[in-house]
Amino acid sequence: MCCSSSNRGNNVDFLELFRQLIYTSGFVSLTWQHFVMLGVSCVLLYLAIVKKFEPLLLLPISFGMLLANLPNTGLMFDATAAAQQALAVAEATGDQGQIVAAMAALANTHWYNSGILYILYTGIRSVLFPSLIFLGVGAMTDFGPMLANPKGMLLGVAAQLGIFAAFGLAMATGLFTPQQAAVIGIIGSSDGPTTIFLASRLAPEIMGAVAVAAYSYMALIPFIQPPIMKALTTKKERECKMGTLREVSKVEKIIFPVAVTAIVLLLTPGVAPLIGMLMLGNLFRESGVVDRLSETSQNSLINIVTILLGVTVGATTNGELFLQVQTLAIVFLGLAAFALSTVAGVLFGKIMYYATGGKVNPLIGSAGVSALPMAARVSQKVGKQYNPTNFLLMHAMGPTVSAIICSALVAGIFLLLFGG
Repeated sequence: MCCSSSNRGNNVDFLELFRQLIYTSGFVSLTWQHFVMLGVSCVLLYLAIVKKFEPLLLLPISFGMLLANLPNTGLMFDATAAAQQALAVAEATGDQGQIVAAMAALANTHWYNSGILYILYTGIRSVLFPSLIFLGVGAMTDFGPMLANPKGMLLGVAAQLGIFAAFGLAMATGLFTPQQAAVIGIIGSSDGPTTIFLASRLAPEIMGAVAVAAYSYMALIPFIQPPIMKALTTKKERECKMGTLREVSKVEKIIFPVAVTAIVLLLTPGVAPLIGMLMLGNLFRESGVVDRLSETSQNSLINIVTILLGVTVGATTNGELFLQVQTLAIVFLGLAAFALSTVAGVLFGKIMYYATGGKVNPLIGSAGVSALPMAARVSQKVGKQYNPTNFLLMHAMGPTVSAIICSALVAGIFLLLFGG
């Protein structure tokens, strides 16, 4: 009898356990916003894996989006904000016991109590990840094509006009402050690190939306740019064959990053983290005396940071926060900014085509956005469709690498105007 009684006392109520499992799972917390964003995540994964649209960027971003929209995981949990909110609620009640308990809880809350993706997200908010990305980009970049044909820099400058056009468009909506409009405009540069950098300085509240927009449009360049390029150019212009570039000396390549760092940072000190790291990485590459540092910067380091940055950018897209009027407007205006920058570059390319008597193919103007090397590859691909003997890649690299510097300069101008 005793044994039987004891066994009954130790019985597990599996029905109750199953009920608790269901009610504590993420299934009961799913909303229509989560379903929408999960669908978007799957579409982006398809584009990354099947269509191979810049998978190095799009795959971690889309998987981060997937993680962000699976409820109750706590991956983006902000422990400090939660403790501060609990204190505010306790203070509202006026109960001294609750207030003391909430203050004690806040004092014992540390950064490592937050979710893992939120902890990694501090690499974006602190501009650590964008700066390290620029270090790797500098180590991978050959500024030779730009130095060999300085006229190509004008295309990189012209494409920045799309940034200012998008800024005006964002202001015209009445939905955004000048600081927010400046951050939205910089999406037109198709430069994710610069967009994140400026957002952290001027409008951190829209960081998630602009970061996703910037990196998504960077990844979708092969899909977005060709229709614009073809619509704005004639068949004859697209067939224009450009000559071989001159060879740039090693001395020129070494002097360039040092000179640019000094000039640009004296002009716009606010962009020192980006330009400084970009040119340091390039000096690693061109000096020829630190091969290990150069290889690490352009391979292992940038690959690690790309994973962390991509996943955390995607993790900012929680459907309940992301699917709002202002956020959707940012995504739309970001596309407009990118399209306007492409338009400005191609149109200026047409001007150069006629000014040089048909020696400049206007397709390379589309590479005036600073998505290196994606934009240059698109110029090459479209040009080759109309003239199989044409090789526009190196000519397009000039506008692209100059656009990296130009977009950082524009960010510096916005910081001077709206940084307070």
